[in-house]
Amino acid sequence: MAASDELTLTGHIQHHLTNARMCNTEDGIAFNKACEDMGFWVWHIDTLAWSIGLGILFLVIFRRAASRADTGVPGKFQCFIEMVVDFVGDNVRDTFHVKSKLIAPLALTIFVWVFLMNLMDLVPVDFLPAFAGWIGETAFGMDPQNVYMKVVPTTDLNMTAALALGVFFLMIGYGIKMKGVGGFIKELTLHPFSSNNMFVQIILIPFNLILELIALVSKPFSLALRLFGNLYAGELIFILIGAIGLMQLPLHFVWAVFHILVIVLQAFVFMMLTIVYLSMAASESH
Repeated sequence: MAASDELTLTGHIQHHLTNARMCNTEDGIAFNKACEDMGFWVWHIDTLAWSIGLGILFLVIFRRAASRADTGVPGKFQCFIEMVVDFVGDNVRDTFHVKSKLIAPLALTIFVWVFLMNLMDLVPVDFLPAFAGWIGETAFGMDPQNVYMKVVPTTDLNMTAALALGVFFLMIGYGIKMKGVGGFIKELTLHPFSSNNMFVQIILIPFNLILELIALVSKPFSLALRLFGNLYAGELIFILIGAIGLMQLPLHFVWAVFHILVIVLQAFVFMMLTIVYLSMAASESH
């Protein structure tokens, strides 16, 4: 952010919505503004760091709960973890009607991991970026205005797209596993339009393929954009509230209370749509 933008609302918003970037140039590794023209080959190191860190936190918490599980009267921590596991398990049993050892752990991982990433939206928007700027200035002599830190990984489209692509590849994998390569291809080419006449069916294959491919590809797009759009909008409102100074506190509290619903709901929706899409891919009747 340029110095002239330091006190402007536009500069404030742009600074908070800019990822910490790293790229490899002809002169070596570069950061932030030096990576603006690098296109696809840019690493958003804040998104990677926070998402990996929160993923490790999820593993540590649930492993600790599993290692300390007691068949007697459980403590509050164990009760809470069991409630989350039972909640996810019930939704998997009600939605996914094919036997699989992968789906329940996958759904639990998606729900808790996305929830933790969304939960970072409740951290005051100026706190961690300001802390990162202080570290950059004191440890590396950097201008704090050129130090960026986005702490909500799900406000980065790269993150939500990566999650959605993972679900997409699982859909294809489950479709091929349950139906075979031939059955998967038939599903793409012989539906939704079919005919007992072989010649007519051959003519319909291109139309079926186009429609089925659009339906297939739209699923990860909807997953990625829905999660990104809701969290990005929520983060933008927090940034706008934070720009008004000390008067932000009551407004921040009100929006945070409402945004808790968005945080939980979007994690739940992402999990449920993943289960539904995998169930559709594995179903013989689809």
